[in-house]
Amino acid sequence: MDKIAETSVPVHDLIARRWSPRAFDPTAEVDDRRLRALLEAARWAPSSGNTQPARFLLGRRPGETFTRILGTLAEGNQGWAHRASVLLVGCAVTRNEKGEIPLSEYAVGLAGQNLVLQAVAEGLIGHQMAGFDAEAVRREFDLPEDVRPVVAIAVGTQAEPELLGEDRKIERERAPRQRIPLAEFAYTGEWGSPAF
Repeated sequence: MDKIAETSVPVHDLIARRWSPRAFDPTAEVDDRRLRALLEAARWAPSSGNTQPARFLLGRRPGETFTRILGTLAEGNQGWAHRASVLLVGCAVTRNEKGEIPLSEYAVGLAGQNLVLQAVAEGLIGHQMAGFDAEAVRREFDLPEDVRPVVAIAVGTQAEPELLGEDRKIERERAPRQRIPLAEFAYTGEWGSPAF
């Protein structure tokens, strides 16, 4: 199910086609080549001073790591994410030999975006989530003190929205994508003065 973004000017197809479905095919698998491509895309994201603070925990369904990551997700996310082929947690290494790494969480965000755009390029879907228990991830995977869980990501193959079961969830999946207008997004001269 394509939900192409309605933009004021054309944007790259990967960006226009990227959205966050919740209906994952529970029988699909992500092969090693495509999974490596997602992680390579994430690895080549920009970072402050090339500090490269992004790291990923990765679990494939139905493996033990997948189950452990699933257990850290908010209940609402568990209700659909259990069908994903892969679950990841993006983490930020916050310190290195020079001290505090600036913008480490931002770097994880950039890596996550690269990962989901590569997923689109690979014919997959990705859904990034804030709804997870970072402290549970820290305990479950015995993270070092200087590593901070930032985002959970589900990856897999899209299924029909009816798989979600509830009418409200199906409607939400089928609803058009929306963003605030560009006039409320980019300002010039002073706050609130539209750039476009």
